[in-house]
Amino acid sequence: MDWEKVLDQFETGEVRAANKIDGKWVANKEAKQAILAAFKAGELKEFSDTGFRGFVDKHNLPAREFKPENKIRMVPGGSSVRRGAYVSSGVIIMPPAYINVGAYVDEGSMVDSHALVGSCAQIGKNVHLSAAVQIGGVLEPIGASPVIVEDNCFVGAGAVIVEGIQVLAGAVIAPGVILSKGTPIYDAVNEKQVTDGIIPEGAVVVPGTRPVSAKLNWAKEMGLSLNCAIIVKYRDEKTDGSLQLEEFLR
Repeated sequence: MDWEKVLDQFETGEVRAANKIDGKWVANKEAKQAILAAFKAGELKEFSDTGFRGFVDKHNLPAREFKPENKIRMVPGGSSVRRGAYVSSGVIIMPPAYINVGAYVDEGSMVDSHALVGSCAQIGKNVHLSAAVQIGGVLEPIGASPVIVEDNCFVGAGAVIVEGIQVLAGAVIAPGVILSKGTPIYDAVNEKQVTDGIIPEGAVVVPGTRPVSAKLNWAKEMGLSLNCAIIVKYRDEKTDGSLQLEEFLR
């Protein structure tokens, strides 16, 4: 497997770690295998020759460098985009932020301070990842779909999205929401539980709590509750107005 060619194709956007096929996101196993092959082939190197004195990583996965013609704003102050990650024109990366190998960040999106875009995560167009957002990486198992955040989504400060959760177009994730396969997600608008790990288009999700299982008698007596996520509404004009990105900052 020519892992070096695949990493080049990741950086140009020709190859992605997941693709939407017939309306469903499907992991690209061959592409993810190439990343694992790159790790196996890599040797530890100290990167002082590229200005990263004291940093050690695989020699074939260095930090990417950008130029004005890339039309990417990589603001000084400690951010890093790893080899094999795609960052489109119009993206803003505020320090410190990190975008890992195999990730895809589409045009017009913002990756704010202390935000992480994990390995193979897919971020759509005009997405706002607020401060301290954690988008988990899913490299293994090979067949597992990575975290997906589609076009025009807003992810509030400190939100955590992991374990292959998919956030469909236009959804709003409020600050502090945790979305994982183990976090119950309830659609209070349609009065049902979301069991497939897919946040519907335009959903507005806030953090919530739910009672513990009736089987845990002591916990129930103590009034303990567990975290959950709740869809409280679907996006409307009022929501859009409150999330308007300041174009002059771009």
